[in-house]
Amino acid sequence: MISGGVRDALIARYSEPPRRYHAMAHIEDCLTQVRASTDLTADQRDLLETAIWFHDAIYDPTRNDNEAASAALAREHLSADGADPAFIAEVERLILLTAGHSVSDGDALGARLVSIDLSILGAEPARYDAYADAIRFEYAHMPEPLYRAGRAAIMSRFLESPTLYADPVWAQRYEAQARANIAREIAVLTV
Repeated sequence: MISGGVRDALIARYSEPPRRYHAMAHIEDCLTQVRASTDLTADQRDLLETAIWFHDAIYDPTRNDNEAASAALAREHLSADGADPAFIAEVERLILLTAGHSVSDGDALGARLVSIDLSILGAEPARYDAYADAIRFEYAHMPEPLYRAGRAAIMSRFLESPTLYADPVWAQRYEAQARANIAREIAVLTV
């Protein structure tokens, strides 16, 4: 649904410093998961792919409004390209879900998006460790003790949640490994 010019601008954004994880590789991984989702309609696939392209377009680790800014950027670009207002509103809604990664019961599309976005948590240990290192790189501005405490708190909240993945297929596929990875990272952060 996004034009070539917008795609090029987004690719440039995903190459900006200090991105190491929130970069094109993450977007490509998420898009691959959408394309592998054979249960989606063409319209659902379009919505998810568009939301994925924009969901981390604005990324500044010193701010807490990245998702809202990314949703606004999506609205701006999609409106300029003449997208249907209902499509734009749904893309915005989906992007905003990635701020807290929680969805309402029955929100299958939202569940799929946030589950795809969090799929890295359930990656094999070496890939998860590379992700954790990339996040640390993105937060290089934070002193080590402050980063460790903050990251451990965030990851502990994930671990305390009843389920990490709102989509049942992703839960079955990634939940156990994600919990093991997170517990291992917390142990390293709190030594």
